[in-house]
Amino acid sequence: MNYADIRPIDVANGPGVRVSLFVSGCPHRCPGCFNPETWDFQYGQGFGEEQVRSILDLLRPGYIRGLTLLGGEPMAPANQPEVLSLVRRVRQELPGRDIWCYTGYLYEELAAGRVGPLDRELLHELDVLVDGPFLLEQKDIRLRFRGSANQRILDVPRSLAAVEALWWDSSQD
Repeated sequence: MNYADIRPIDVANGPGVRVSLFVSGCPHRCPGCFNPETWDFQYGQGFGEEQVRSILDLLRPGYIRGLTLLGGEPMAPANQPEVLSLVRRVRQELPGRDIWCYTGYLYEELAAGRVGPLDRELLHELDVLVDGPFLLEQKDIRLRFRGSANQRILDVPRSLAAVEALWWDSSQD
């Protein structure tokens, strides 16, 4: 897997101060995407143990709320093994941090295992999933933590338990 950027301080892609990983590669290629350079799976640099350690170190300070995965497409089958390895390390070493993931796939596709071989395993490691492709005709800059009105902000543990997509409760922040 390649990555485009690791942002050590991000306040736009989830609540609180976060560390964000922008992976490379996206099959959706949404018109109006804010990050089209990440569509290419070869864009950026190789992601490996050095980047995992860096992300873990960046997540350690008490003021950091969690990790956000976006891109590109973190849930693309080609990216799933490295993304899963990373989130498992975060869970193991920093269990108090939450994990958000932005994806152009729908929760229902991932929950049914219709995207890649590790869909369900990845979902079980996430706290919040912002799902759905960016739709330029539904773009709304007033929306919190999403770019277009079709996208949902889902509470993954509650959704998995209920066997249906359930919205994240933003009043907890």
